[in-house]
Amino acid sequence: MGNIITPYLTLAAILFCIGLYGALTKKNGVIVLLSIELMLNAVNLNLIAFSKLGDHPALTGQIFSLFNITIAAAEAAVGIAILITIYRNRGTVDVTDLDSMKR
Repeated sequence: MGNIITPYLTLAAILFCIGLYGALTKKNGVIVLLSIELMLNAVNLNLIAFSKLGDHPALTGQIFSLFNITIAAAEAAVGIAILITIYRNRGTVDVTDLDSMKR
């Protein structure tokens, strides 16, 4: 099992790290949302890899992956809607400028 699943897990770890870097360092709200989507896709890759190539192959990981894709689509739609509203009100999507709760 170890040698077959290693490339999938390595790719998922790289994708997750790229997404984490983007989510923590970028100031643009759209880039942050895309980075979160990249991290969720890395999780989906892990779920499917363990589902197909694990000790006891089953459909459980694939079903969880489908739920995760559904939640990611809803998160993206709500996130983009919030960013559009913020852009209309403030004229920017820079996440460092979103400090209205502090005032």
